[in-house]
Amino acid sequence: MPQDDVAAPTGHEFVVVSNRLPVDRVTDENGNVTWRTSPGGLVTAMEPVVRDLGCVWVGWPGSIDEHIEPFTVGGTELLPVSLDATEFAEYYEGFSNDTIWPLYHDVISPPGYHREWWDRYVSVNQRFADAAASVAAQGATVWVHDYQLQLVPGMLRELRPDLVIAFFLHIPWPSHGLFGQLPWRRKVLQGLLGADVIGFQRVADAANFRSAVRRFVGAPSNGNMIVLSERPATRGRKRLPARRVLAQEFPISIDAEAFAELAASESVRLRARQIREELGNPEKIILGVDRLDYTKGIRHRLKAFSELLRDGEVKAGDVTLVQVASPSRERVEAYQHLRDEIEVTVGRINGDYGTIAHSPVVYLHRGYPREEMAALYLAADVLAVTALRDGMNLVAKEYAACRSDEQGVLVLSEFAGAADELRRALLVNPHDIDGMKAAFMEALRMSETEQRQRMRAMRRVIFRADVARWSEDFLRSVEAAAEHRRQTGGDPVNGEAPPTSPIFLPRGIDAALRRLAAEPQLLIACDFDGTLAPIVTRPEDARILPRAEQALAVLQDAPGVQVALISGRSVESLAETGVHVDGRIIAGSHGAELVGLPSAEAPVPPEPGDAPLSDAEPRWGAAVAPSESEREQLGRLMAVLEPRVAAVPGAWIEEKPLGAAVHVRQVQDPTTAENLLLALENETGSTNAHGLVVHTRSGKSVLEFSVREADKGSVLRRIREALPEGPTVFIGDDVTDEDALRALGAGDLGVRVGSADSVAEYRVADPEEVAALLARLAELRTGVVVGSEYVEYPE
Repeated sequence: MPQDDVAAPTGHEFVVVSNRLPVDRVTDENGNVTWRTSPGGLVTAMEPVVRDLGCVWVGWPGSIDEHIEPFTVGGTELLPVSLDATEFAEYYEGFSNDTIWPLYHDVISPPGYHREWWDRYVSVNQRFADAAASVAAQGATVWVHDYQLQLVPGMLRELRPDLVIAFFLHIPWPSHGLFGQLPWRRKVLQGLLGADVIGFQRVADAANFRSAVRRFVGAPSNGNMIVLSERPATRGRKRLPARRVLAQEFPISIDAEAFAELAASESVRLRARQIREELGNPEKIILGVDRLDYTKGIRHRLKAFSELLRDGEVKAGDVTLVQVASPSRERVEAYQHLRDEIEVTVGRINGDYGTIAHSPVVYLHRGYPREEMAALYLAADVLAVTALRDGMNLVAKEYAACRSDEQGVLVLSEFAGAADELRRALLVNPHDIDGMKAAFMEALRMSETEQRQRMRAMRRVIFRADVARWSEDFLRSVEAAAEHRRQTGGDPVNGEAPPTSPIFLPRGIDAALRRLAAEPQLLIACDFDGTLAPIVTRPEDARILPRAEQALAVLQDAPGVQVALISGRSVESLAETGVHVDGRIIAGSHGAELVGLPSAEAPVPPEPGDAPLSDAEPRWGAAVAPSESEREQLGRLMAVLEPRVAAVPGAWIEEKPLGAAVHVRQVQDPTTAENLLLALENETGSTNAHGLVVHTRSGKSVLEFSVREADKGSVLRRIREALPEGPTVFIGDDVTDEDALRALGAGDLGVRVGSADSVAEYRVADPEEVAALLARLAELRTGVVVGSEYVEYPE
């Protein structure tokens, strides 16, 4: 991209701060300098965000002892921060990459703790904070990235209390036992706590951070929200008011559409075919794509592949392992040793098992542009991601995004953040060499049908939770934090209504909610009438309780959470109550209707050989119209119901797309109501004289008829099959909800409203307690307090 010189940027509403600027300098043969976008993971993830929002980006340009004036590339204004040789050695190579990096990656390599490194880390972080403060407008949002700049949020809070400050950590956060080794642990935590929102890749990372804050800072947390008390003014330091800090997982992703479009281009597809030809057209290709780093498990991968060759499970020429290892931190001694070891290992494998025509391992120690990577993804039958510890690993997501053919197998380390979402990959423990070998062989032998099933499921996840969703979720939380500060002046309790009407939830349920709130993926499914909305005389008057609606809205926006409403009402009737339906899965008529499944949003076309669904079969993501035979049955059913119901004052018929419901709640005489329902049940039974084939179910003062067999248990299972693996919360109040409660398994949570017999583990008294339960779950998951009622949770 060409460079355009501009004046120093000032007064920006959105500022991004990272160690490196998102560009690399390119000098041509004539000495002309241009800048192009860097290929790194952070830049790839942030590119759509920056493109859509616009910003000034503060970072180091990559050169030493050089001052560069602000400039723009591709519409992004860049503010360089210079480093001298000592700062590069001690701040970057030293404290960042030889202390924090190994410490946060489970001490795979021993960290170095040197006071001069720490002093340089502090001074360079201050320079980044000063630069960001100088270009941020009043009340601007500043988004700081990654482990090199953990002190910047606290420094910005001192310099500019008006700012809304966010921080995202792209690497893991260790357990408090490991983090406690850091001599400057409290200062690092205080630096991070200068932010209003701190984002992590995984649920476990956020939980580890909150644990460290409780242990080493003494600040309590309520769910994902950390409460900081006021810090009085001291000499040389400003008074800081009490604040709330959200510490939550926001798993990063990719621009899935862009990768899919790139992989679909003819040039990339042609290059993929050329790659296979250049490799000698082996039967199978295993691909590894990593930075050359000891956390990536490259040595473990090579060992497993070497043993497969030794055991005769695979042969040179039949299977080729292509290992792309882009250069990384080549001046750090540990990385130099790693490169030497890997090159020796590759040479030994090829020497022992290669032939004149074929090398079992093709080792490429360089980076490649995105087009070449897409071609490699298409050429590879298996992608091996065997990291010993990884914050996310976007390579795994890129591979799935490129595979629009729904072929290929992902072998994925359970210690990579991507494993929380891509549950249909072959998950491995990279320390278990035998287990990895077995996974490789399973991947190489996997049928096309199973590959398609697994890849289709992973693509649904990636296209639904892409980088745009990641940034939206994160920035929405940042805006919510800013709004809370505006409303309360920063006081975490200011503006809260006084406690009113305490609601007590059952003993033990809070522990279950805490467990579920920490799950990466969670489905919350609820009945409507009698669960979210109190039972009323006229069904059309039913309305969801405001607190329940607010709690579901908060949960729906939380990463990894899906909300479903499963009702006996038709989808149309449910929408007419005013309940929010956008972005939710809606199952009406006890599951005969189904709308809003995320799978309908993923651009995964049906396989050419797939037979189309008939009108009589449930369709993903769409309400189902009755077939011709079902319409005939509906006519017969109404002919039976209408005259008999019309003869009983107060009884009425609710028509549904695939059936009807006879309501008797307004019938004055209970005996008359009961006799009507019994008569209708007998007249539509299996031996009826009307040629009716209908399914009936009894509810509270209602008898339901359906021309298609469906129940809440079946539709709940169907919904779960379409979503990433994770536990389910189901709440219902009626006998028809027991089917869904029986469909739950270990790790799920079933709650029955009322005192009737139930298989549910827990009970609540009424919709008010359902709303309180959902509010508590929302608070634990997001830190957002819903409603003003004070809810007590007995121990």
